Amino acid sequence: MHTHAHFLDAVGNTPIIRLRLASELTGCEIYGKCEFMNPGGSVKDRAAKYMLLDALARGDIEPGGLVVEGTAGNTGIGLTLAGNALGLSTIIVMPETQSEGKKSALRAAGADLRTVPAAPYSNPDNYVHQARRLAGSLHSEHGVFYANQWDNPSNREGHERSTAPEAWQQLDGRIDGFVCAVGTGGTLAGMASWLKARRAGIVTAAADPEGAGICHWVKHGEIKSSGSSITEGIGQNRVTGNLEGARIDEAWTIPDSELLPVLWDLIGREGLYLGASSGINVAGAIRLARALGPGHRILTILCDSASRYESRLFNLDFLAERGLPPPPWLTRGEAPAALRATG
Repeated sequence: MHTHAHFLDAVGNTPIIRLRLASELTGCEIYGKCEFMNPGGSVKDRAAKYMLLDALARGDIEPGGLVVEGTAGNTGIGLTLAGNALGLSTIIVMPETQSEGKKSALRAAGADLRTVPAAPYSNPDNYVHQARRLAGSLHSEHGVFYANQWDNPSNREGHERSTAPEAWQQLDGRIDGFVCAVGTGGTLAGMASWLKARRAGIVTAAADPEGAGICHWVKHGEIKSSGSSITEGIGQNRVTGNLEGARIDEAWTIPDSELLPVLWDLIGREGLYLGASSGINVAGAIRLARALGPGHRILTILCDSASRYESRLFNLDFLAERGLPPPPWLTRGEAPAALRATG
């Protein structure tokens, strides 16, 4: 039996699953790396692990110190749990518009959660700016570390050091394309850097929700966006430090009306209880597969569980107000036979 010493040792080495429906639809082999199986429940455990380990190694903080971060949720959960294992306290600044599931998880994990009104990055009251100012105002004899996942290269490098080589080994180096959404840019930039160093012909792509500007930046060299999305934790309108120099070949903007049917298939027909960011990633993988043509191998990231977004994803009124398709099993007369029999 293989055992781990603590939380950080259990981060990574997540399995890869062949996504049957997406593969059959495109004639490609489409795979998802199951980052929702990390101990903190998301791909952001990777960033948390490497940002904290690198900060400790540099002497920026030591056990007993304080970690401060502005986050939409998952990085905060990872930082809090990893910090608990390392003897660190954590303050999280989050927009109040984020899901109640993530707020509850942060408080339950022991974070000092401070919610603030949502504001664009250009506004000094944006949660990222508030977190940075807060970190600068605090003192601890054991150090105060502002994690700054957006511009901290340890985020991107963590995927170069762990996620990419794991996937390469799991798929025997047979990867033709990689696609995922952009939040901080760490996952896409790190994966692209490592994979292209092994084989330059691997196509890397960004899957943007509406309201994000990375697609336009990849295609035209400037940030430009329109619309909005129900997704959380993804969608960027600036070139973060982790995105600078990223080797991204292609990009698509994927509307909620496209990602949700993909997500309902992942949940209802493949048994993968995933959040909306995974839906957009798989929708992006389908787009990339169609662009490359049948017979290729595409990899994407299955980021986190739907359990953190239930109040929105499965709220029929919320979806109807936005003209979005609901989960088929929750609409009247369309529940699976097993549910109708027990209803």
